[in-house]
Amino acid sequence: MLKIVTMAAFSPKSTPPYNVRSVSFPARSHPSVAKLEQELNKISSWQVPTSLKAETVLCRLSSLGEIYRCVEDLLNLPMTQQALLQHRNEKLMNDMLDDLMRYLDVSGKTRDAAVLMKESIRDIQSALRRSKAGGELSIESNVNAYFCARKKMKKEVAKSLASLKHADNIFGDSPLFNASDHLLSAIVRVLREASLVTVSIFRSLLLFLSVPMLKPGPSKWYLVSKLVHKGVVTCEGQQENLNELESVDAALSSLVVPNSGKDFEARDIHSVQKRLGILDTSIEEIENELDSLFRHLIHARVSLLNILSQ
Repeated sequence: MLKIVTMAAFSPKSTPPYNVRSVSFPARSHPSVAKLEQELNKISSWQVPTSLKAETVLCRLSSLGEIYRCVEDLLNLPMTQQALLQHRNEKLMNDMLDDLMRYLDVSGKTRDAAVLMKESIRDIQSALRRSKAGGELSIESNVNAYFCARKKMKKEVAKSLASLKHADNIFGDSPLFNASDHLLSAIVRVLREASLVTVSIFRSLLLFLSVPMLKPGPSKWYLVSKLVHKGVVTCEGQQENLNELESVDAALSSLVVPNSGKDFEARDIHSVQKRLGILDTSIEEIENELDSLFRHLIHARVSLLNILSQ
């Protein structure tokens, strides 16, 4: 018997190390089964990050896309279709379809919000390149537009986080987990782990995109005091543990605080451009990963829908 290792307690609300257990799968399973097992096991070893950075989020999104590519392959296997077809009227099957639609909605809306953020970032970059004497108003206007885009994205994120709450417990008490058909039971368990992983990774993404904003205050020292309060500025004034969004927030806020002076702006303009470039690249990579994931989710849902509609 080939063993599929799944996570005993994958909490969608956190990402601690996970205990694992084995469920049986037929020895002559398709290679996609082994690949799905490998991807789930990789995620089961993740540790709690001290701070969510773009690199971590991108790694998780990439792994999630690979998981759904494997799910699609699994759903297209004749043995899987036959096992699920016999139970197509089970409530769990329709719940799985609903969840896939929910994940499609979250990934689509998050991608749209990321596109708006990227446009705002590039507007600031353009304004900074054009800035000369007397150009501060143009920069400030674009900075304000950036924070408006951040605020809109946070609202969309809040809606998506609320939507994910409905996906937490659909697998709770289904009799299919203990079905006498070991193949069916194993398939359902693997699909459950994929769904729980999806909720967890989406939450990581959404929490990354919705970190509290470091908006401009009445003075440079007002901003510094906020950073000290957050625990991300040392006594020497060096910023630590900021993710890419917070880093840009802090840089832009410092750029436009009243009475900072042109010398201060000139001295830090290069640093601001560098941080904006890093964030722009990160947001574009997230957008690309969401595009890829969206396609895999569509294919997985169509495959499941085709089985249940027979």
